[in-house]
Amino acid sequence: MIEELLPESVVAVEMLGDDAIREAPLYPQEAALVARAVPKRRREFSAVRACARRAMEKLGVPPQPVLSGERGAPRWPDGLVGSMTHCEGYCAAALVRATDLVSLGIDAEPHAALPEGVAEAVLLPAEKERLGRLAAERPDVHWDRLLFSAKESVYKAWFPLTGKWLDFMEADIELVPEPGDRPRGTLRARLLVPGPEVGGRRLEHFEGRWSVAHSMLTSAVVVPHP
Repeated sequence: MIEELLPESVVAVEMLGDDAIREAPLYPQEAALVARAVPKRRREFSAVRACARRAMEKLGVPPQPVLSGERGAPRWPDGLVGSMTHCEGYCAAALVRATDLVSLGIDAEPHAALPEGVAEAVLLPAEKERLGRLAAERPDVHWDRLLFSAKESVYKAWFPLTGKWLDFMEADIELVPEPGDRPRGTLRARLLVPGPEVGGRRLEHFEGRWSVAHSMLTSAVVVPHP
C-alpha cells in the first residue's frame, strides 16, 4: 500500500495482518530500547525493523541496527534516508538513497474516525471546511483520520531536515482526490512557519500522496532534490 505512493527509487517493505506482525530478532542495542516495554510494543518495534532491514538488503546495504535518535526519529545508515510506521495490524518501512531524495515520511492509520476531541487539537479551521466538502462527496472515507495521517507524514519528512518540532497547526494540508472508485489522491502541505533550506532554497510546501485500502489509510510525503 505504501509503495504505490512513493517514487520508484524508494524501496518499501510492509506487513499486513495481525498474524504477520510477530516479534522478530533484534540487535542488542535495539533490544535495550524496549527491554521494559509491553509485548505489543516489542512486537511492533521489532516487526517494523525487520521491514527496514529487508529494505536495506534490497538497496544492497548490509542489514544493521535502527536505533532511535532525537524525539524517537530513526537513525539510518549513512547514505540512506527513510521512514517507518506501524499501527494495529500493519507496519512498513520505506528507504531510499540520499542521492535520490532529500527526505521522506510515511504513515498508516486504521480507517476509522479520530478519537473524540482529537480533531479540534490537530485541524485548522480551513482544513475542517475543506474536509466538510470532501465528506459530502465521499462519506465513506474518514477524512479527519486521513488528514491526521498526512500531518504525521509531513512531520516525519520535516524533522530530519530541521531537528525541530512541527506542530499540527503549523502546516495547512489540502487533500485532493483523484477520479476513480478507490479513494486515493495527492496532498499538499503549506508550511505556516519558515521551512527548511534545501539546496539553497527555502521550502514553503511539502507534497505527497494518500490512499485508502484494506481498512487502512496510508500517506507519504517526499522531498526531492532541487
